[in-house]
Amino acid sequence: QVQLVESGGGLVQAGGSLRLSCAASGRTFSSYNMGWFRQPPGKERELVVRMYYNSGSTYYADSVKGRFTVSRDNAKNTVYLQMNSLKPEDTAIYYCAASRRYPAREVSHYDYWGQGTQVTVSS
Repeated sequence: QVQLVESGGGLVQAGGSLRLSCAASGRTFSSYNMGWFRQPPGKERELVVRMYYNSGSTYYADSVKGRFTVSRDNAKNTVYLQMNSLKPEDTAIYYCAASRRYPAREVSHYDYWGQGTQVTVSS
């Protein structure tokens, strides 16, 4: 069982930066693939990035490549999402999630979810 709690969301102007954190409970956190998803208003939840627990391999959505960076600190049971050069279209609720499946690119591949944190980017 893994419990996830996101933090770090807020209101930022276009071009600004935010760093989201996802704190996990559970001794097996280090053996889970982790993903960040987002859900814009009125739209479906979409993958932003996922990171494999063993290789550290990452997969980014095209819309965030070069602007967002995922990292994890297993000693702190925390995953981070550094978001730079934010755009109004990045406005969404951001969720972190944990999965033991592959390739872990779909919502259905994830077993545990946080409650989400709101990110709003003003133009």
